[in-house]
Amino acid sequence: MLTTWMRVLGAAGLAGSAAIHFYLYWGSGYADIPVVGPLFLVNGIAGLVIAVALLAWRHWLPAFFTLGFGGVTLLAYLLSVTVGFYGVHDQFNSQYEYWGVITEAVCVICGLVLLVQAIRARRTAQNA
Repeated sequence: MLTTWMRVLGAAGLAGSAAIHFYLYWGSGYADIPVVGPLFLVNGIAGLVIAVALLAWRHWLPAFFTLGFGGVTLLAYLLSVTVGFYGVHDQFNSQYEYWGVITEAVCVICGLVLLVQAIRARRTAQNA
């Protein structure tokens, strides 16, 4: 039961982050920023692909990608807020930034929980 909820919540986090990145790419001028613009588009596409995989494929790999997606995206954002990321300096002062951090933190948490559950299930099966 927990696994199903974590998959659904993780997929929602992935889709939410993807939606934010798509909006910023097409609706806020990020498409015109070298390096970062294309990365926003890739991030949006990857978020949707991983969300579908997380819901459709009962394997540890989509959970790993969910964790990685959230972690890498949060790291890139942290860099943009502190030292800058390819010339982009964010300030953590918009709804898109708040929701982005929330959705990506959800990805990290859900991915981690799912991976821990997969490891436990594997150990239980090996000991049986």
